[in-house]
Formats: sequence, structure tokens, C-alpha cells
Amino acid sequence: MQRFFAVLLVMIFIGSAALAAGGLDGFLGNLNVEARADPTGFAGRLSAQFGVPGAQVSVVLGSVREPADAFMVYQLGQMTHKPYETVLKTYQANQGKGWGVIAKRLGIKPGSTEFHALKRGDFALTGKPSHASHDDHHHGTEKGKGKGKGKGH
Repeated sequence: MQRFFAVLLVMIFIGSAALAAGGLDGFLGNLNVEARADPTGFAGRLSAQFGVPGAQVSVVLGSVREPADAFMVYQLGQMTHKPYETVLKTYQANQGKGWGVIAKRLGIKPGSTEFHALKRGDFALTGKPSHASHDDHHHGTEKGKGKGKGKGH
């Protein structure tokens, strides 16, 4: 019973911290708590969500200050269609300047949808494969079911 209340108290604390901090900082703080509570599960969810081998996740986790930074390396790689190595180098060259600066250096424009999502912390570590993998080489080449209005008609 005491364990139940302890877990409940931690969840309330995490929830209130997220509301207080909000945005990206709140999301990353919660992610760090989650990663420290279950490092193996965290690494497994990163691997599954971003479609990268567990060994690669271990290398990235060993190269960043906080576990949540590994999530952001993969997330920004996906958003910018750049390999994680490029994002990791940009992260290492700009430590302490914030994820907004890193995103700009990677080509995410301030004011863009992606930049606003970054500032809001509009991300989730679900452990399920993402819709747009950074390994997908077919961006924008699929034919949709448009109504034929516009080009060539």
C-alpha cells in the first residue's frame, strides 16, 4: 500500500512539473525521469520508434548529457531528414545553446510548423514506428489520390 502511494506521489509530482515547466523543457524532464526509471525500456522504445539498432542507440546515449537528448537527436534527424550523426555533431558543437539553436543550425526555420512543435515539446516516445522514418528515401515521390487540379491538367 505504501508503494502505491509512493508511485502516486511521484506521478503527481511529474504531472505538476510538466504543467509548471511545460513545453519542450517539461517534455524532456519527464523523458529523463522515465529513462532513469527504466533505461533498458527507454532504449528499446527509442530503437523501435526511430527504426535504429539497439547498439546505435547505446552509442548515442553514451554521447549525450541526458537520455532525453538522445531522443532529440533522433527526433531532429527525422524532422530534418538528416542522419543522426549530423544531428549529434551539431548537438556536440552547440551544447548549452538549446535545442532551438540546434534546430536552426540543422535547417528548421523559426516560425515553421516544425519549430513551433519543437518549442511546444509536441513529441511522444511511444516505442511505435514513426510515420516518417529518417531512413525513408521516398519523401514526396508517392502519387496521391488528388482531383487532378493544377499541374498539367
